[in-house]
Amino acid sequence: MSGAQRYYGLAALVLVLAALPLTFPNAYYYDIAIRVLMNAVVAIGLNLLIGYAGQISLGHAGFFGIGAYSSAILTSHFGWRPGLALLAGAAVTALIAFAVARPILRLRGHYLAMATLGFGIIISIVILNEARYTGGPDGMAVPPFELFGWQLVGERLWYWSMAPLLVLVAWGALNLIDAPAGRALQAIHGSEIAARVAGVHTSRLKTRIFVLSATITSVMGSLMAHYLGFITPDVAGFFHSIELVTMVVLGGMASVFGSIVGAAILTLLPQLLATFEGWETVAFGLILVLTMIFMPRGLVPSLRLWLLRA
Repeated sequence: MSGAQRYYGLAALVLVLAALPLTFPNAYYYDIAIRVLMNAVVAIGLNLLIGYAGQISLGHAGFFGIGAYSSAILTSHFGWRPGLALLAGAAVTALIAFAVARPILRLRGHYLAMATLGFGIIISIVILNEARYTGGPDGMAVPPFELFGWQLVGERLWYWSMAPLLVLVAWGALNLIDAPAGRALQAIHGSEIAARVAGVHTSRLKTRIFVLSATITSVMGSLMAHYLGFITPDVAGFFHSIELVTMVVLGGMASVFGSIVGAAILTLLPQLLATFEGWETVAFGLILVLTMIFMPRGLVPSLRLWLLRA
């Protein structure tokens, strides 16, 4: 995709987000749209790591959980302002991600996948066991988000806050991809040895993109916690990590707009399968398998390729 095409896509995204509320008959549709927007931001950050850098992560829900519970604990137990709690959660996540990135990102293939999976499980266990602060398996309440005395309450206000955030993150990701660092990431994905020979500091770049992806995920975890007003350890669970990866794979790896499409489909899917309780897990697995078999590039890149051939 050329630079011009990317920014045409960004303009189309802005138009869709601006027009979408005109079709919402009630607050329920706003609620679903907000969840789509939040998941899309996380998927874009994860796609930078998986799709562009080629580094698999099955533990990203752990970073989501760190952000969510940092905001919940600091605001509920210690009286912090939500904005400061969000920044503290992001800083803690960045430090943890930096600490684990060096040893983990030396691994490749299924070894890397298992290492990130183990990290996510550790975070989930810590959240479950520290019941004094986290509420354990029962979860805990989270105060509304507040910034400079302004409280973010109501689905419409949340939507018009999250929509510009998604556009900003998408714009930032597109600029990163067009920059030399983005091309270096894609070189690492193609061949890490060749990238190293070409002068790319691969370990430093992989660490930076891992930290960036984790921090984006943490921030959205904090915002999701304040939006929902209640969180449980499921936010850091293995299934949530698989859900995030499936969003990236389904929409299209190495595709910013594919991340948004994948997030939209997999956020809406549980609502469509509400009458088939428990089957959404099977549906996620089936979608992942079918996508890898018939559309290994993902929906958006595959559709674009078919259109170019037509």
